Amino acid sequence: MNRRPLLVLFVTIFIDLLGFGLIIPILPIYANELGASGTVIGLVAASYSLMQFLIAPLWGNLSDRFGRKPILLSSIAITGLGYLVFSQAHSLAMLFAARLIAGAGSANISTAQAYISDITPPDRRAKSFGIIGAAFGLGFIFGPPVGGYLKTHYGIASVGFTAAALSTINLFLAWYILEESLREKNAEGPLFKNPVAGFREALNRGDITSLLIINLVFITAFSLMTVSVTLLWEEHYGLNEAQVGYTFAFLGVVAAIVQGGLVGWASRTFGDKRLLVMGCIFMFFGLVSLPFVPVSLFIPLELLALVLISLGNGALTPTISSLLSRVADPKEQGAVLGYSQSFGSLGRVIGPFLGGWLYGIEYQLPNIGSGVLMALCLALALRLIRRL
Repeated sequence: MNRRPLLVLFVTIFIDLLGFGLIIPILPIYANELGASGTVIGLVAASYSLMQFLIAPLWGNLSDRFGRKPILLSSIAITGLGYLVFSQAHSLAMLFAARLIAGAGSANISTAQAYISDITPPDRRAKSFGIIGAAFGLGFIFGPPVGGYLKTHYGIASVGFTAAALSTINLFLAWYILEESLREKNAEGPLFKNPVAGFREALNRGDITSLLIINLVFITAFSLMTVSVTLLWEEHYGLNEAQVGYTFAFLGVVAAIVQGGLVGWASRTFGDKRLLVMGCIFMFFGLVSLPFVPVSLFIPLELLALVLISLGNGALTPTISSLLSRVADPKEQGAVLGYSQSFGSLGRVIGPFLGGWLYGIEYQLPNIGSGVLMALCLALALRLIRRL
């Protein structure tokens, strides 16, 4: 099998996530500099995930109808345009426009997955799909420190131009190296499938519904923190954008270690049911403790809280998918895991908005809200385990 297409797809997804990571440490701070309230900051952050939620089904259907390569090229170009707009975003309206455009372009992961399915034998697909997880981890590790450094030393325009330049390189690689993978194009069915329809289909599925709701609540709690914690670290702990980026990178490194080396051992040792409960507990204590650490003890206590969050995330994310695969019928594995992605996308829309709104009221409220959500998540997990 020719591995060059997989390399280009890896670069495509990595740059998508790198661009997302570049913006994470600076977006709330920069929106604050432009005069945004806490609620507006949350809306700016949520707009990116909202566009991904809405546009991902469209990209997938278009790739079935017109082929994978033209859709990948189009989405990469749109992503680059979004970053160019970001480089000139000197008003809240431009900032909103930049995030909406970039979110729409970056909703191409489903198309990349379809390309992998086209060129990879069934027995090798799980390994090939691993490039998406690897690209996500690397983007989250390298993106925040680079974005924070560029903003601190060279201004907001440098962040947008850097991400746009990476997208341009990506576009040329895809143009010259990728070949069309789809042999039979499908022009049947609606061009745009309502993304809300999956929720209606998934809300009366017994244990599957319970796991999907646990996933929604968990991701909402985590996403709620990612917006507010940037403002927390800048305004109450005195970190600049570069230092915020390094702190996020620490979170990414620990998450990579946990998911790459510890999850398999923990699953074999404790089992998925216990791991689900442990993940909720780790996330609860990690999220709640962040704003209550004394300034003088930022290192090591704040970093310890981030370790707990990484342990919780590393336990919950694969365990929920594993349990879903067990309770779902073998004939509907793809559909059920697709529901899980949709519920997760909704959590990434709700969380930032809720976090920005609560932060505008009181800086500790977002993390208290995350704690309440994780307590609910724990209760739902215990109830599900008793049934299973």
